[in-house]
Amino acid sequence: FVDKERIGFYGLSYGGKSAMRIPPLVSNYCLSICSADFNEWVWKNASTRSRYSYVWTGEYEIFEWDLGSTFNYAEMAALIAPRPFMVERGHFDGVAPDETVAYEFAKVRNLYSAKLGIGNKTRIEWFVGPHTINAKGTFEFLRQHLNWPEQ
Repeated sequence: FVDKERIGFYGLSYGGKSAMRIPPLVSNYCLSICSADFNEWVWKNASTRSRYSYVWTGEYEIFEWDLGSTFNYAEMAALIAPRPFMVERGHFDGVAPDETVAYEFAKVRNLYSAKLGIGNKTRIEWFVGPHTINAKGTFEFLRQHLNWPEQ
């Protein structure tokens, strides 16, 4: 039995990209978790100075037409709102520096907390680790928003 009201999207890495892009278009997802991908997307694609930039990689499928002038990760999260949204972030993840992730997530936090009054529906978990699922704060988030029983 699958409860259609409790289907969430939890994506790691490229799945994290999907967790930002699919739920805004598919309202059936009741929440979204972006793991090991959330960052300042325009900077990551356009910088020729940053070691985190896609300019220096062979990932040909990364560039998305005109995304930089329309949406960044905070705006994609705004399209997910008012549904619950979470970011899972390892301090040693090579996607972006912590400061850049924090900068972009601050806009999400401001939207959920200050503008929409639903600050309890968004969160970021920072953990000491690499580009991986930590399975601690995110499972707590899923338990809370999917009404899982306590273990």
